[in-house]
Amino acid sequence: MKNLASLMKQATQMQSKMEAMQSTLEAMNIDGSAGAGMVSVVLSGKGDMRSIKIDPKLADPTEMEMLQDLIVAACADARRKLDEKAAEEMQKVTGGLNLPAGMKLPF
Repeated sequence: MKNLASLMKQATQMQSKMEAMQSTLEAMNIDGSAGAGMVSVVLSGKGDMRSIKIDPKLADPTEMEMLQDLIVAACADARRKLDEKAAEEMQKVTGGLNLPAGMKLPF
C-alpha cells in the first residue's frame, strides 16, 4: 500500500510538471524559414501560425508556385522545431523515462 501511495504522489507531481510544461510551450514562439530566409513563419507552441513574412522579391506572379512551396517548407521547418522543443521539455518532465512510442501525456 505504501508503494501505491508513493506512485500516486509521483503521478500527481508529474501532472503538475506537465501542466507547467504545456503553459511554457504555449507561450513560446517558434520560427521557421525556407528559401534562405525569403519566407519565414512564426508558430505558437500549440502550432498555430502567428505571423508570416515574405520577401517582396517573391511576389512575382510568375513565381507563385515557388512561393507556395516555400511557405509550406517554412511551416514544416517551424513545426519540426516545435516538435523537437516539445520532446526536450517532455524529457525534462519525465526525467528520462522512456515512454512507449506514440504514447502522449497527459493521457
